[in-house]
Amino acid sequence: MNEPVQPSLRRMRAFGIRPNRELGQNFLIDSNILDVIARAAELAPQDVVLEIGGGLGVLSEHLAERTAHVHVVEIDRGLQEPLRDALDPFGTRTTLHMGDAMTLDLAALDPQPTKVVANLPYGIAAGAILRTLEELPHATGWVAMVQKEVGERLAAKAASDAYGIPSVIAQLAADVRVVRPVSRRVFFPVPNVDSVLVGLRRTGPAAPRALRTFVQAAFAHRRKTLAKSVGIAGAGSPDRVRDTLEALGHPRDVRAERLSPTQLRELWETLQA
Repeated sequence: MNEPVQPSLRRMRAFGIRPNRELGQNFLIDSNILDVIARAAELAPQDVVLEIGGGLGVLSEHLAERTAHVHVVEIDRGLQEPLRDALDPFGTRTTLHMGDAMTLDLAALDPQPTKVVANLPYGIAAGAILRTLEELPHATGWVAMVQKEVGERLAAKAASDAYGIPSVIAQLAADVRVVRPVSRRVFFPVPNVDSVLVGLRRTGPAAPRALRTFVQAAFAHRRKTLAKSVGIAGAGSPDRVRDTLEALGHPRDVRAERLSPTQLRELWETLQA
C-alpha cells in the first residue's frame, strides 16, 4: 500500500494516531492552507514563532522552514513521536513543549516569540490569544485558525451583536481582523463548526489588569447601563461613572457595548484621574 504524501495522513498511519475527541482534535490535512497562513503571518527569517497545538507537526515544519525558531506547544503526549518526526530535522531551531499552553511559563520561552501562529484548539482559542497578548510583550503579530464565532467576536466592532469583553481586551492592544474563512475540509475529522483565520497586529501594550477588570465589570450585565453594571460589580460609583460619561460627551445611560475600546479606555483613565 502506498504511503500518503500529505504529512498529517502519513504520520497518522505511521504512528497509529487517532484524533482525541476529548481534546477536540482536528488535524490539518490540506497543505495548501499552510502557504495562506504563512503569507498572512508575514513570516520573516528572523522571526521566532510560538505555535499552540502542534498536532501532527504539519504547520510546525512549515514554520520551521521559514523562521529562526519555532516553539511548539502540545498537551497530548500521544503526539510526541509524530511531532519529533516533524521537528527533529530542524535541530536546535525548534523547541517542543509538552504541556498545557494555558499554564506554560511564556516569559521563560527562549528565544522570546515575536509571532504567534497556530491552528488553535477550539476550547482555548480566545483565552490563548488574550493570554499571549498580555504575556508576550515582544510579539507583534498573530495568525490563528479559530472557530468562526471566536474570530468574529475578537474582531467585532462596537454596537454589533458579537462585540464584548474579548473584543475590547484584544483591540486595546492590537488591530484585529478576520483574514478569511477556512473550509471544514482542511481538517480531519471534519468539524461541526466553521473556522476562520484571524489576524492581529500589535498596536500597543496589553491593557493593564485594572482596565481589564473595569471592562469585565462594564459588560457583566449587558441588559443594564454601563454605570449600573459597574456599580453592581463593585467596580465604581454609578453616579460618578454617569457624570464622567456625560463629561466625555456620551449619554449618561449608555451601555458598554455602544462604546469603542478607545472610548472605554478613555473613560477608565478619566475615572482614575
